[in-house]
Amino acid sequence: MVDAAAIQQKTGAQPVESTFRDNRRWVVAAEHVYAVLQCLRDDHGFDMLVDITAVDYLETPDAADRYGVVYPLLNTDTGERLIVKTFVNDPDPELPTVTPLWRGANWMEREVYDMFGIRFAGHPDPRRILMPDEFVDFPLRKDYPLKGRGERHNFPVITRAES
Repeated sequence: MVDAAAIQQKTGAQPVESTFRDNRRWVVAAEHVYAVLQCLRDDHGFDMLVDITAVDYLETPDAADRYGVVYPLLNTDTGERLIVKTFVNDPDPELPTVTPLWRGANWMEREVYDMFGIRFAGHPDPRRILMPDEFVDFPLRKDYPLKGRGERHNFPVITRAES
């Protein structure tokens, strides 16, 4: 089992560890997240990035930051799982890309950008993946209206034959 002290010694980061329902979670400062993830992959066998997702904490009473970005990891040899979480804020939420560590992060980071507007510096292909290129908002942000902003009529209609 990977120890937070070993990560701190190698990367200088100070992961804050917690457990909930047998899930180990580390909260890491945004400036250290890449180094921590690289150390977990290279030195501790976390060879699978299960997902990348985000949470918008807007209007959460005790939240100090706007967005949490979550990296669930798996060591396929031992079955150990670890969730690494970091935080970013407006006006320019950005983290370094982890596509050099896990190629599968490419689409996951694009999805997080498309839905939340969190950019990944150094990403090889930062285009939108779920929403049309003309879409200017981020629909999973809590300040986005449930019914949208009336932009739907601006998008071209694609028929089944054209898709």
